[in-house]
Amino acid sequence: MTMTALKPALMLALGLSVAACGNAPQEDASGFGILRQAAGQMLPARGGETPAAAPAQADTPDAMAARALAANAGPLLLAVLESAESAQVMAMMGENAGMRTYMTANQQAFIMRGGMLTGTRGLGHDLSVAEVQNSAALIRARQSGRAERVMRYITGDGVERPLPLQCTIAVGEGQNYAFAGHNWRGTQVAETCQGPGGLAVQNSYLVTADGQIPLSRQWIGPQLGYVIVQTIRP
Repeated sequence: MTMTALKPALMLALGLSVAACGNAPQEDASGFGILRQAAGQMLPARGGETPAAAPAQADTPDAMAARALAANAGPLLLAVLESAESAQVMAMMGENAGMRTYMTANQQAFIMRGGMLTGTRGLGHDLSVAEVQNSAALIRARQSGRAERVMRYITGDGVERPLPLQCTIAVGEGQNYAFAGHNWRGTQVAETCQGPGGLAVQNSYLVTADGQIPLSRQWIGPQLGYVIVQTIRP
């Protein structure tokens, strides 16, 4: 499956569009097999040609997760950055007051709080900080409601620019799936946000009964777009 098909297929698997929140989730043979098929695979070259340097057989999320679990005893994530058409394993490098920093081998980092993305480093056009506490309270409690979040970015002149978003949280159906040897049971939650200039953002989460977010699709910013974050080890 190409990364072009990743976004609609993931949304179908999660059943997290606003319209779908009241409907039964679509079934998938492996629950969230979309991650197994999509992560680690690159979009073919334009015109249908496969790049000469492309491997004969792309790595799979299961294989990536298995290697990471064997090599690292700490918390691990699998991140699929849609704009880069690639997937990487991220290991937790530090934790401070509930803020976890996950890093790739090439020093790219995501900063997470309770499964919510609050910052990135080393990607270019980074998210300086996201103030998500209002949304997070509803999402982790699996409650519908309205909330405001503020996304902050450092511009080329070194000034931090806030991007305020007004968001609606909607709760959908339950979903069970297995990944990396762990069985997850959660509830689908959608966060639909509106911003300046007609900006529209929709984040998607699977939330467990104790408020964990093992799988999500979250917006980083205008340039970087969305990232799919899958827990390998909590």
